[in-house]
Amino acid sequence: MSVMFQYIVGLVLFHFVYSDNVVPEQIHLSYGRDSTQMFVTWSTMNVTQNATCLYGTSSLSQQAKGYTTKFVDGGTEQHTQYIHRVVLSQLQPGKKHMYQCGNGKTFSKIFNFKALPSGSDFGVRVALFGDMGSVNAQSLPRLLKDVQNDMYDAIFHVGDFAYDMDSDNGKNGDKFMKAIEPIAATVPYMTCPGNHENKYNFSNYKNRFTMPGDEDGKLMYYSFNMGPVHVISISTEYFFFINYGILQPIHMYEWLEKDLQEASKPENRAKQPWIIAMGHRPMYCSNNDHDDCTHHESLVRIGIPFIHILGMEKVMYKYGVDLMFWAHEHSYERLWPVYDRKVYNGSLTAPYTNPKAPVHIITGSAGCSEKHDPFKNNTAAWSAFRSIDYGYTRMNVMNATHLYVEQVSDDKDGKIIDSLMLVKNKHGPYV
Repeated sequence: MSVMFQYIVGLVLFHFVYSDNVVPEQIHLSYGRDSTQMFVTWSTMNVTQNATCLYGTSSLSQQAKGYTTKFVDGGTEQHTQYIHRVVLSQLQPGKKHMYQCGNGKTFSKIFNFKALPSGSDFGVRVALFGDMGSVNAQSLPRLLKDVQNDMYDAIFHVGDFAYDMDSDNGKNGDKFMKAIEPIAATVPYMTCPGNHENKYNFSNYKNRFTMPGDEDGKLMYYSFNMGPVHVISISTEYFFFINYGILQPIHMYEWLEKDLQEASKPENRAKQPWIIAMGHRPMYCSNNDHDDCTHHESLVRIGIPFIHILGMEKVMYKYGVDLMFWAHEHSYERLWPVYDRKVYNGSLTAPYTNPKAPVHIITGSAGCSEKHDPFKNNTAAWSAFRSIDYGYTRMNVMNATHLYVEQVSDDKDGKIIDSLMLVKNKHGPYV
């Protein structure tokens, strides 16, 4: 065997074993437990330990160590990967940071993100959507351009990823996570589970994402503060997949009420006046299908039928949740302020100024293989605007009293097809 042949074989083996299979991929960020932290999560296809991130503001002078877990997809091929998690701590508030991740020897390219400012007196910009697949992810290129133009502080993906992450023995999940990496490695990618994540007890969702207070994914619900906003993420799927645990809706409801009680304390509401919730399946919708939100008594809204316990609407109304985002329906729908199917506008001329009930937005039209969900011909009294254009939602929390929402139509080349200004001079329980 010639020296040249051995050299070439050695290079090929190195590239395959060391270069490809341990190079970090599917890199994504999520907020930590406070504003000075950021989680970095990534995968390798080959086993490697010593999860490490180098980071800093002007150089990679800081180092953080994390941990690695083995994830085996439940499909027939038992597709295996190693998922690494590191928390970056002591971030400088409001500063741009650079980072790269790896095993101490093999590292990713360098990415950048901006840490949250200190305190809570600053604006927040978020892009929100659900139901985006690996196929027909029509909104993804425009979202990437927005992120490159520094338009968002975070992304909220309101359930249903890849269609589906477990498809092709989990390889479709890998494909999707690679596709969103240019976005998710730059701004925090905050999530909640949808029905399309349910396979193998939501194992792909639980293993692939790292959310604050639920780092191991066992709960699939959590909350965090982002400037003047307290964000709550719930799993609506607990009402529908009771085969994975009949007590899970009870545990989530108990947690939700405690979280809302804490967020509603005067000293906390003074810092985070806005309370915003997100979950995959809506309480209301006017689509022409047979989904839960089309029913008069939807499970998410009223809980267990007839006895009406564990319903999300009543407890969120009780503690004055301002705004709720949903997906599941492959469309966009804005509701008037509504509670118990009754409209509670602030006034005839200014419905979203000091409304007397929460506002609901359904934003599930980012684009997937299942295309659109059409609407019924008749519009419900609580429905204010509807569209089946592919697109996504932008939210700008301007200050403690003003919050702006707009809907981007990708079909119409980025045109803003709907908007609202929510004004709350006082936050708290609805009277």
